Amino acid sequence: MIARIKRYAPIAYSLVASAVFLDSLRFKYTNAIETQVIFGRLDAWAASLGAPGLFAQTGLFSQYVIGTAELLAATLLLLGLFPALRRLQTLGALIAVAVMTGAVNFHLWTPLGIDPNNDGGGLFVMAVTVWLSSIAMLVARRDTLFAILSGLRDVLVPPAETAFRSEARHAAA
Repeated sequence: MIARIKRYAPIAYSLVASAVFLDSLRFKYTNAIETQVIFGRLDAWAASLGAPGLFAQTGLFSQYVIGTAELLAATLLLLGLFPALRRLQTLGALIAVAVMTGAVNFHLWTPLGIDPNNDGGGLFVMAVTVWLSSIAMLVARRDTLFAILSGLRDVLVPPAETAFRSEARHAAA
């Protein structure tokens, strides 16, 4: 029974999270009124803190930027369903955690609130669902996550021996 859960839970998670992300794109990319309300409130809040335009249509965290991150996460999660591309699932879950951490926190700690579109909090519930299941996916794929993070560390911070040899070569030249 546990083996079946371990085998099928990541598949179910990938399908559900991707469906949520892909469904939200029709609102974000068409500039639907629901999206205008959400990002308008967030931009007004950011402006009150001295960061006007942060959530505007051309802002750093615009609906298009967030939508593109969600599209990337969904794509990676779905591609990760193929065994040869399994690592992509972990990357997709990592992006999903980042995006949904922002979404959940903005719903909780800004004037946006948990029911900005009078949908009974459905949008917030979906954000929390994807957020928690993304965290669960990262826990389930922790070996892959640690390998990815280790690879990033090696690229960004070379081992001391390599850095020393590189400095010695430059000094000798």
